[in-house]
Amino acid sequence: MRFYFILLLIISALACTKPAAAQTAGLSTAQRPWNAQWIAAQGDNGKTYGVFYFRKNINLAAKPKVFVVHISADNRYKLYINGTLVSLGPARGDTYYWNYETVDLAPYLSAGKNTVAALVWNEAQYSPAAQISVRTGFILQGSSPTEELLNTNDTWKGVQDMGHQPIPGYFFAASKGELVDMNKAIKADWTTAGFDDSTWPAAGKLADGKLKGMAWGINWALVPSTLPPREMTYQRLLKLRSAAGINTPAGFPETKAALTIPANTTVSLLLDQTFETNAFVTLNFSGGKDAGISLGYAESLYEKGTKGVNKGNRNDVDGKEFVGRIDSLVADGSKGQSFTTLNFRTYRYIKLLVKTKDEPLVIDDLYGTFTAYPFKRSSVMNTDNAEITQMLDIGWRTARLNAWETYTDCPYYEQLQYIGDTRIQAVISYYNTSDDRLARNALNQMDHSRLPEGITASCYPSNGTQVISPFSLWYIGMLHDYWMYRGDNDFISNKLPGARGVLDFFSKYQQADGSIKDTPYWAFVDWAGNMWGEVKGKDGSAAIYDLQLLWAYQWAAEMESKIGLKDYAQIYNSKATQLKATIQRKYWDPAKKLYADTKERNGYSQHVNSLAILTGMVSSADMPALAKKLLNDKSLTQCSVYFKYYLHQALVKAGLGNDYMNWLGIYRENMAMGLTTWAEYSDVNTSRSDCHAWGASPNIEFFRTILGIDSYAPGFSKIKIEPHLGAITKISGAIPHPDGNVSVAYAFENSKWKITISLPQKTSGILVWKTKTYKLKGGYNSFMI
Repeated sequence: MRFYFILLLIISALACTKPAAAQTAGLSTAQRPWNAQWIAAQGDNGKTYGVFYFRKNINLAAKPKVFVVHISADNRYKLYINGTLVSLGPARGDTYYWNYETVDLAPYLSAGKNTVAALVWNEAQYSPAAQISVRTGFILQGSSPTEELLNTNDTWKGVQDMGHQPIPGYFFAASKGELVDMNKAIKADWTTAGFDDSTWPAAGKLADGKLKGMAWGINWALVPSTLPPREMTYQRLLKLRSAAGINTPAGFPETKAALTIPANTTVSLLLDQTFETNAFVTLNFSGGKDAGISLGYAESLYEKGTKGVNKGNRNDVDGKEFVGRIDSLVADGSKGQSFTTLNFRTYRYIKLLVKTKDEPLVIDDLYGTFTAYPFKRSSVMNTDNAEITQMLDIGWRTARLNAWETYTDCPYYEQLQYIGDTRIQAVISYYNTSDDRLARNALNQMDHSRLPEGITASCYPSNGTQVISPFSLWYIGMLHDYWMYRGDNDFISNKLPGARGVLDFFSKYQQADGSIKDTPYWAFVDWAGNMWGEVKGKDGSAAIYDLQLLWAYQWAAEMESKIGLKDYAQIYNSKATQLKATIQRKYWDPAKKLYADTKERNGYSQHVNSLAILTGMVSSADMPALAKKLLNDKSLTQCSVYFKYYLHQALVKAGLGNDYMNWLGIYRENMAMGLTTWAEYSDVNTSRSDCHAWGASPNIEFFRTILGIDSYAPGFSKIKIEPHLGAITKISGAIPHPDGNVSVAYAFENSKWKITISLPQKTSGILVWKTKTYKLKGGYNSFMI
């Protein structure tokens, strides 16, 4: 979200470790007061940038079978046992819901001496926009009296690493770069038992650890994280695209090979991962006293002379220049120096720049450790259409790079969980995985973000408050999505008071006829025409906002009638009826047979007319004609790649779903331009972000539209199968379901369609095939039509 950028301007050893095996958030937590203390390094004021190390040595008579502890920090931590990384966190939240991770340390402990060490850092004034903070702090609490041997208190030692400084530079709402002077830094072996910490002072107490609800004042109200540990996978860079000042070994960088840079030499290497990734980057090097090293990271290169605007084909490097974020290092001349980024970096290209002084420097190795939320792709698509397969793979990569502890809009720039983006991302998760924990986390956090006046923040967690008022209405849509695709009535019913607060907020801006006047805050809809917040008639209203409110009333009424309060359902249904009549009267243009953007009828958009179809404003008989105008009338404000999610649903509802493959031009353009993830804007050449999950909706629609699999009742308890195959004559696939899987297969043989459908045993459904409807039972169903 570009606006948030402007708003914010105003106002080592990861490679071979796999902490996912150790960090087990599902372990039960005793709901008793903690006696561990929040600790900090002596003399640290907690409010400025700093990287800190904490250590404690313990002796164990025997290797334990279980040794469970709970860990948290502000801002972030990496926990090591005897030199091995076993946990990183905490998952981002806010001070009222400050997450801690639960970890079984037993696999990493041994009889005798053991060292438990924590790297804790606070980016303070340089923190990412998504990072909420009280001050620098660290806490570890044993799960039982046995494990309380490790409780944080003055038996721990702590120091600040003075070799670490931030690199503000190139603006990001995400984390900044790092400057590490190895001459001043504490060496990497500080995590091991052999390290001499005799000069380290004892850590200082900040506060007692308090679980949420156990303190009358709140700094960090501790709650157990509901999320699993992130995936951590070793990942090598694959290609050298250019080298200046040196000849590189064969196979470098894909194959580990030492690279010696002579004294008094400047070397520049452009390395290509060949696809976009999120990874903790590790550089191992030796010698090179006082040599300067720069690691630059970029999603793409820019055409020279365009001032960082035009990107062109992402595969091309000739005639391009590198613009990106950087980390900088100063070598201390010793053997075995190592640097690993505190936070992951997003990149396709890495530029390695080295300038040596009087000693040669050896690059021992350079690699990444891929990280993301540990989604497992359980959807299946069997097709001989290579384009569908490629689009699904690109969309899945896009979704994965935008999911770690929260969903994010983009991994390179902002890393913020925006509601408009997240609604689509959550449905991608429902269709492609059986894991809904990140979606539940998002719904909880959005509920926590609500202002006292009822409306949600546009993105959360966030250390600032930005409000995009229509996104609160998409939040109600997210609740309805979860209810339909995953169920859990108790979870959703507990969120309905928040939905009521949102609708009560909007009711204050409704005129007598129900139309919203002067939608407050930022009224962003889409990066298209005036839909980014300027659409408004002379009376202060606009169709797009009235239609979003109408849809929210419809969703809320349906949920209230089944799992909430029926009185609210009646109120919302009444408001929806009034609003439908008002929308028809104010915005319908009988001459153009379109809904106008405003009462003055001097602008028209795909956005408004798509929502008119989706909210039931348009009769079944009239939908096909309106849908054809949406496709063919180029005078309409066109939806960006983001809002095509709603446009395509409207076209399918209007009966044009068999043409779905014809609507994917923007994705074909992305692929032709060499992208490996979907760009933020429809202008692929100048798109700011090369990885925006709001554009990954084909990973829904290939299953929902083409294969035709959709929920037909709350909790997916009934299933509707209505395929839109177009010219496809053979295809099959499956998606996860709360009670198993839904699989379908279609094959045109001997002038007939052979259709097989398998539903979970506890469900039922219907098959809609052209003009006929067939009943489906749980289990196997077969048809020859």
